[in-house]
Amino acid sequence: MQLDPSSFAANPDLILALDRRATPVDCRIERTLFHQGDSPAGLYILKSGTATLIMSSPAGAPILSIDAKAGSLLGLPGAVGGEPYTLTAIASASAHVSFLPRGDFLALMKSNPAISLNILTILAAEVRSARQAMS
Repeated sequence: MQLDPSSFAANPDLILALDRRATPVDCRIERTLFHQGDSPAGLYILKSGTATLIMSSPAGAPILSIDAKAGSLLGLPGAVGGEPYTLTAIASASAHVSFLPRGDFLALMKSNPAISLNILTILAAEVRSARQAMS
């Protein structure tokens, strides 16, 4: 199954609005941002570089791998829904990543309908990509 990596991408205005409230993440070396099954702490913004998103079977074997590009929002379904992350995200060395805590992200969505609509558009693209990959 191959998902379209562009389905994780946000427009530059949304990246800027989210990044204003986020803090940088040190990625001088390859860094795991979150693990599949972790409770969602928040949203990661991949500003430059790449990140690998991996889904593993219950036995731990990788069943899906996606190379996310700059502009991707990582952990978005978990940050919105509060359910555990469904993927593991590993940022490449020297990627520029920011982190927005879940509470701050949800407050921003509640206070700004345009941001909420942009987030829904990205989630819809992720669902569409997953459905196309399964067919």
